[in-house]
Amino acid sequence: MGGVKAVVFDLDGTLYVSRELGEEIAAVAARYLAERRGITPEEADRLIRETKAELTARTGFRSSLSHATIELGGDLRELHCRFAAEIDPSPFLVRDERVIRFLRDLARRAELILYTNNNRSLAERILAGLGLARAFRRVVTIEESWRPKPDRQTLEEIIGAAGVCPEECLFVGDRYDIDLRLPAELGCQVYLSRSVDELLALHSIMSEEHR
Repeated sequence: MGGVKAVVFDLDGTLYVSRELGEEIAAVAARYLAERRGITPEEADRLIRETKAELTARTGFRSSLSHATIELGGDLRELHCRFAAEIDPSPFLVRDERVIRFLRDLARRAELILYTNNNRSLAERILAGLGLARAFRRVVTIEESWRPKPDRQTLEEIIGAAGVCPEECLFVGDRYDIDLRLPAELGCQVYLSRSVDELLALHSIMSEEHR
């Protein structure tokens, strides 16, 4: 991971892990699609899971809630309005001083960017709850383009705006197919992190290389 000048972090499942918040997001999505299709939330939840599995089987890559919503005729703008209005992330978040120190230290050596399929309102409230409200020089949300990850155009814009070559950019995420596969294809460095412990292991790796 030498020569890193910019680090692009995913948010949910990467900088924090909360099964309960994930379930809350899934529940709101199920209620939205249930109302849109005239079915029960339980039926909508099952349909979302089946659709994600079908998309994965069709493409060979893991699918996201965003892609399933689009496949089922949903509107991402409407869905994220519901997320912003109905979800209070604060009860599900635990501030971790180790993560705060890691990002503060890393920011001295690289530009830090957040890139998430979440909307700005909810992302900012999550970051505030984690004590990371000012950790990133730039926050890129789904509202930038309404094209969910993985999206080549958005990735190229992020790398270009950072003023670095792809090989000088490190992407960190918890879902390889969604967060990391395309950056790797573009020549970026990638790191899979599915827990806070794995995230902090990156701190150790980069600190050793910096020495």
